[in-house]
Amino acid sequence: MIEFLKESTFTVNEVIGKAWILTKRNYFSIATLCFLMFLTSNASGLMAFFLKDVSKGLNIFMAALFVMLYFTLNLSLLKYIFHLLDDEEHDVSIVSTLPTRQQIIRFLIAMCYFMFCIVGVYSVVALVGFPFIYTGIKMSVVTNVAISVGTVAIFITWIRISFFPFFIIDKNQPPFGSIKFSLAITKGNFTKILLLLLVLGGFYILYLLVSYMQWPIVSFLINILSSFIIVPLSNVALTIAYRKMMSEYKGDEHPDIIHNIV
Repeated sequence: MIEFLKESTFTVNEVIGKAWILTKRNYFSIATLCFLMFLTSNASGLMAFFLKDVSKGLNIFMAALFVMLYFTLNLSLLKYIFHLLDDEEHDVSIVSTLPTRQQIIRFLIAMCYFMFCIVGVYSVVALVGFPFIYTGIKMSVVTNVAISVGTVAIFITWIRISFFPFFIIDKNQPPFGSIKFSLAITKGNFTKILLLLLVLGGFYILYLLVSYMQWPIVSFLINILSSFIIVPLSNVALTIAYRKMMSEYKGDEHPDIIHNIV
């Protein structure tokens, strides 16, 4: 186990190192896309606030429009990073990395599958815990245990299937196929991905800690550093991790779900 953690840590260090070099070399382009996503997310909140008393139909339409714009920018960022990894930085522009209509539709459908998987996993945990109600155990205990186990199950499921956008952009996979491939390549790599997320999310955890200690100036500086450094670096690091897992993948061209769950 210790040797495996050493190997995983070395792999994480390698991914972070490559991501840092690529991000530093193309920082302004990557940061611009991240900043546009940030503006879109915040603009949608402001628009919803100003339109809440005007028209419910217009509010829903604008919300859907901003969601589409945010997803489009997110997919463009992935596509741009893939071009950079393929040594095409001299021939690519941000405009040319806009996803196709088919890729956007596939992403939206895959998002529905993603949410269905999350809800399905929690439902299974709830069904398994339901018979314990009749064993004499206190309802509060059964509920707390079910919520805890369900939260862990959802977190694991989220990590296992969250790489589906990479397959849609990089391999042009259909929605359900991208979910299955994400499940397949993360099999055996969960610990490495978890360590990578802990490293990338360290600044956010530090921000929450400093905010809890009520140090507003320090928390503001950490938040700025996280927004302009960690967020671009995280997107590049996860893309590199995806490529590394794909290069080591020796599974089927058409993976199934059952054999890749555990």
